[in-house]
Amino acid sequence: MDRNQKAEVVSALNAHLAEVGVVVVTRNLGMTVAQSTDLRQKMRAAGATYKVTKNRLARIALEGTDYTGISDLLTGPVALASSADPVAAAKVAVEFAKTNDKIEIVGGAMGEVLLNAEGVKALASMPSLDELRAKIVGLLVAPATKLATVTQAPAAQLARVFNAYAEKNAA
Repeated sequence: MDRNQKAEVVSALNAHLAEVGVVVVTRNLGMTVAQSTDLRQKMRAAGATYKVTKNRLARIALEGTDYTGISDLLTGPVALASSADPVAAAKVAVEFAKTNDKIEIVGGAMGEVLLNAEGVKALASMPSLDELRAKIVGLLVAPATKLATVTQAPAAQLARVFNAYAEKNAA
């Protein structure tokens, strides 16, 4: 890579880090290309990204963002998993690490809050933003549904009584 390409990589990574809600640092311990591709596909499906960059370039890109604290974690063969949803990247990385012993969760950050490996695992166990939204909508809709069934019940009972009288008179 020449100097211009490195500058482009740094600026693109810096712009990306300014938009995300969480960054997870993983250590790669000899993953194959197929395993890495599988992890990237799972990340993309969850709305997250997984990037392997030179540690020096990543440190430069981290400057000026909320994630400057994770620059100490960038030693050895590491990669950055990130997503706008604070849970998505952590969830995919932790699930993949459970089934693959060639990837290790080093730590991460959620905004300016630094997370160790246990903190990332705790974050992964939380429900995602979409799941929380669905629960809130369900809680909001439940009273309206109950109100509709309560108001319809007397009318339905009245209709059954009229139907019973009509069947009795017809017989």
